[in-house]
Amino acid sequence: MKTLLRGGFVVTGKGSHRADVLIDGETIEAIGHVLSRAPWDTEVVDVSGCYLFPGFIDAHTHFDLDVCNTTTADDFDSGTRAAIRGGTTTIIDFACPNKGETLHHGLQLWHEKADGRCWCDYGFHMTIDDWNADIEGELDDMFAAGISSFKMYLTYPAMLLPDRALYEALVALRKRGGVCGFHCENAGVIDAKIAELKAAGLSDKVFSHPLSRPDYLEAEAVGRILRIAEAADAPVILVHTTNRASLQEVDAARKRAQTVYVETCPQYLLLDDSVYYDADWAEAAKYVCAPPIRKKEDAAALWRALRRGDIQTVSTDHCSFTAAQKDMGRDDFTKIPGGLAGVETRGELIYTGGVAAKRISLSAMCRALCENPAKLYGLYPRKGVLEAGSDADIVVYDPKADHVLRGAELASRAGVTPFEGFRTSGSVRAVYLRGTLAVERGEVVGGQNGQYLARGKCAL
Repeated sequence: MKTLLRGGFVVTGKGSHRADVLIDGETIEAIGHVLSRAPWDTEVVDVSGCYLFPGFIDAHTHFDLDVCNTTTADDFDSGTRAAIRGGTTTIIDFACPNKGETLHHGLQLWHEKADGRCWCDYGFHMTIDDWNADIEGELDDMFAAGISSFKMYLTYPAMLLPDRALYEALVALRKRGGVCGFHCENAGVIDAKIAELKAAGLSDKVFSHPLSRPDYLEAEAVGRILRIAEAADAPVILVHTTNRASLQEVDAARKRAQTVYVETCPQYLLLDDSVYYDADWAEAAKYVCAPPIRKKEDAAALWRALRRGDIQTVSTDHCSFTAAQKDMGRDDFTKIPGGLAGVETRGELIYTGGVAAKRISLSAMCRALCENPAKLYGLYPRKGVLEAGSDADIVVYDPKADHVLRGAELASRAGVTPFEGFRTSGSVRAVYLRGTLAVERGEVVGGQNGQYLARGKCAL
């Protein structure tokens, strides 16, 4: 049977227009006004007054990840269930082998974690936290397995690489047409600042977290990796970018004709660092993430960059922990597991704080959540766009169905949200995954039908 979504406004990266969408099996058959006379065996769904987005893509999640002597609250079961409920039909998680382990081992382990458990489609980036001839020799197999994007760290002792290794890895990836994302913070100075704060008797203060990881240390690392990328003549992605100083480094690199892609997250767009100074320790601790949430002026700069197209994607860095897990760091702020839940709320937050607040347009939202990540991560035009032949991944967004976000009501096992009590402008009414109704009025009605996506190369 075919399905006809009638009466909605189709959103693209260039605008929105009134059109009907005809679904046949897993793909879109046609879009247009001429579909008013549907075939007799077609299910007609009235979506009048709603926006029809391509399925959202969250290219930055961490499910079933061991962090800070614990494991994230969400695995691939609960994490992808939360994702689909919020309109995200594709996630790309980070396969993370430890130092001394092979990339093949990391990929196998992540397939074991995810296969058969996902409520939405999924793919993997590959983390490179070790570099030698053997690791380089595995790269071709990674591309053959559909892994075309990678990640490296400029912080965390278990993951950071020296400059020579960063350079050599970027050269190797560039030769193969790959792209690499970077977590940018200055590890050495952060460690020194942590020691200073502890010596001052501030170990039990949550606000020590942002004080130890200031914006200029992120910007320094951004500038450093961009110069290394310049030497390697390689494109880079800056993940979870938080502040104006980092954007200035990006602007300088682009003026040098470098290719730089920028990602940010809802928490950096909609919150500010006052959250770390709450008198309630547990309330403040739930916002601990790295890099930390910055100042209001930084959020304003991020919105401007998103509106201008200087930021390409908005992902979540979903890395969820319960209140009890966060409490592990009550006496030592460095032991608070860093990360926030966000995969379920991203679409509604960006529509509310961006489109409804007139900071960005509908088309800009579509580019940041759908089209650009699909192109950047080798999924376009199968994903990221509503057009004939594309997967029928569709978000039906009702702009009049406001509601209040409550952590206890979300699908994430974290039980908390950094946006507790936030009133949305509208909400996700329905979600289709490859033509099958997966979510209807807040209820997940589909199954664990997610497919692994072997991705192509960057086309953005």
